[in-house]
Amino acid sequence: MYFQRNIYEKILKHQKVRQITIITGMRRTGKTTLLKELLNNCSSTNKLYLDLERLDNRELLSEKNYDNIILGLRQLGLNLDEKLYFFIDEIQLVKNIPSVVKYLYDNYDIKFTLTGSSSYYLKNMFTESLAGRKKVFELKTLSFSEFLLFKNITIEKGDKSFKYFSNYEYEKLHVYFEEYLKYGGFPEVALTESIDEKLDLLRDIIDSYVRIDIPAMSEFRNTSKLRKLLSLLTKRTGNKIIVTKIASLSQISRPTLNEYLQFLEDTFVIKRLNVFSKNPDREISKAQKLYFTDNGLLNILGNTSSGVEFENSIFNQLSFYGELKYFSLKNGNEIDFILNNKAYEVKESPDIYDLKKLSKLAAKIDIGNHYLIGRSNVDNFKNYIWGGEIL
Repeated sequence: MYFQRNIYEKILKHQKVRQITIITGMRRTGKTTLLKELLNNCSSTNKLYLDLERLDNRELLSEKNYDNIILGLRQLGLNLDEKLYFFIDEIQLVKNIPSVVKYLYDNYDIKFTLTGSSSYYLKNMFTESLAGRKKVFELKTLSFSEFLLFKNITIEKGDKSFKYFSNYEYEKLHVYFEEYLKYGGFPEVALTESIDEKLDLLRDIIDSYVRIDIPAMSEFRNTSKLRKLLSLLTKRTGNKIIVTKIASLSQISRPTLNEYLQFLEDTFVIKRLNVFSKNPDREISKAQKLYFTDNGLLNILGNTSSGVEFENSIFNQLSFYGELKYFSLKNGNEIDFILNNKAYEVKESPDIYDLKKLSKLAAKIDIGNHYLIGRSNVDNFKNYIWGGEIL
């Protein structure tokens, strides 16, 4: 059964554009499934799907003589004198693929749709050679709404504004949200009922990342250090990154640590947030906060508190809507997330003081729309709105 991802309509719309469509993201997020659905949706008979995990397909696109590639495509029954739709999976497995794609794109009427497992590879290999010729879409792990879709759970909102749930609906969704908080949003993990199998899948994702992705996409050879670093970073989720402290604890030099952190971010495992700098004289400049891109990864790599687990999940939900930042004053007072000129504070068990504090901090940076997001104890706010809203 195919479950349509939220990003699918945007990518489908881009199929009508001449530009190359590139779908990237961490392994096992569903890129191949989405690519095949785009292939099935393509009404043209002049189309081709190549999986570069197959050696024969890799050999075809690894040819240094491009005339041989053209000959190979014609032998597959394709007409290069007409519009051709070319779907290629796992492009990171062929090193010279940017040059091949550029040549074919510039000389024939071909609509390319490509998948690749890492922006680290894409940034280094595609930036210059395909400048202006491509658009990159990131396929993340499931949002909570997608997670419910994969579970065949329908949502009925309590009112037409779609802000409030009925008590019945809340209790029904609460069970699924707890599962989502613990095991994250990898599609295979969401579709698996057994807890042991969920954990096995998450371990396999991490093991494959360490054994395959890191050696294939970097010069790092000490993967054990990187794995230990990942475990160490779970304890700093939601906190500012103090590089000197992490370097000391991990026994990794600062330059190497910075390279590791950049690699982990470029391969979609972690995300660093910059500070919101509307009033830079009152903020802690340059400090970044750290989050993991999936709660399943976070929990399989280390033991975190339920509060950190909740905040990390909210970070991932908000990240679907734009670039996140955080606000911080020198006295340590913070707003967890700033997004599209709105402020969001996450508290596992919020109280009225948290809402008042958020309102005052938001006023300092002229943000009127601010929201306190709670996991429990939310009933106390049903009749109390003070300059903000409860989500």
